[in-house]
Amino acid sequence: MTTPSQAITTAPAAKSRRPGSGGIGGKIIIGIGIALIVVYCLAPFYWMLVTSLRDPARGLETTLWPSKLSLDNYVAVFDPRNNFLRAVLNSLIVSVTTTVLAVLIGTAAAYAIARLKFKGKTVMMFLIVSTSMFPIITLVVPLLQLFQPDYLDWINTYQAMIVPSVSFALPLAVWNLNAFFRQLPRELEQAAMVDGCTPIQAFIKIILPLAAPGVFTTAIITFIAAWNEFLIAVTMVNRPELRTVTAAIGTFTGDSRFQTPYGTIMAAGVLVTVPLVIMVLIFQRRIVQGLAAGSLK
Repeated sequence: MTTPSQAITTAPAAKSRRPGSGGIGGKIIIGIGIALIVVYCLAPFYWMLVTSLRDPARGLETTLWPSKLSLDNYVAVFDPRNNFLRAVLNSLIVSVTTTVLAVLIGTAAAYAIARLKFKGKTVMMFLIVSTSMFPIITLVVPLLQLFQPDYLDWINTYQAMIVPSVSFALPLAVWNLNAFFRQLPRELEQAAMVDGCTPIQAFIKIILPLAAPGVFTTAIITFIAAWNEFLIAVTMVNRPELRTVTAAIGTFTGDSRFQTPYGTIMAAGVLVTVPLVIMVLIFQRRIVQGLAAGSLK
C-alpha cells in the first residue's frame, strides 16, 4: 500500500513528465510545417529574382542559380520603348489617390455606422461587405459601357482606374475602421463636448488619433491593392502614357514584336515588388497591431 505522503510526492513527478513527452517531435513537425509554408510563399519571388539576373543570351535557362550573373535585364527595363518610369508615376498617382479617397470616405462611413443609431444599420453593413464578394471580372463590361463617350467619357483617364479601385477598397476600409470605432467608449466624445468641442471637433481631435492604428493599417492595405491592380488598368486604358506599371509590364516586347522578354519582365517585377516588401517589413508590427486591435470589442 502507498501512504498519502507517497501519493503526494509521486503525483507531481508523473505530472511533470507529461509536457516533455512528445514535445520535441511536435516542435519538429511544427518547424517543418513552417519551413514548407515559407518555401511555398518565397519560391515564386526567388524564381523571379533568379530569372531577372540571368544573361539574356542564355535563353530559357532553368537552373536554380544563373550560370552567369547579368544586370542586362534591369537595364532593358528602362528602355524608352517600355515607358517604365512613366508607368511607375501613373501607378503612384492612382494608388495614392485611391488610398486617400478610400480612407477618407471609409472613415466617415465607418464612424457614422458605429456611432449613429438608425434602423437597418446591420443590413447596411451587410450590403457594404457583400459588395466585395463580386468578382471584379463581372463588373468590367458594365464599367466599360458606363465609361464610354456616350455616358461619362472616362476611357483613357485616371478616374477610370481610380473610381473602381476606391469602390473595391471601401468595403474593407469600412469593416476594419468600424471595428475600431465600436471599441472606443462613447464617453470620450461626451467628455469632449462637455469641454466645448463640437461633434466634428471631438471626432477629429479625440477619436481619430485613437483610431490611428486602424486608419494606418487600412491605408497600407488599400495602397498595396491599388498598386497591384491589373484588370481595370489594362481594360480602361490603352494609351501607353497612361498605363500603370502592372499594365505596362504586360506590354514589354523583345527584339521582335512576338518575342517575350521573360528576363526583362521578371526584372520589372522585382523593381515593382521590392518597395512593397520593404514597406510591409518596416510597418509589419503596426499592421498586425492594427488588425488585432480592430478585432477586439
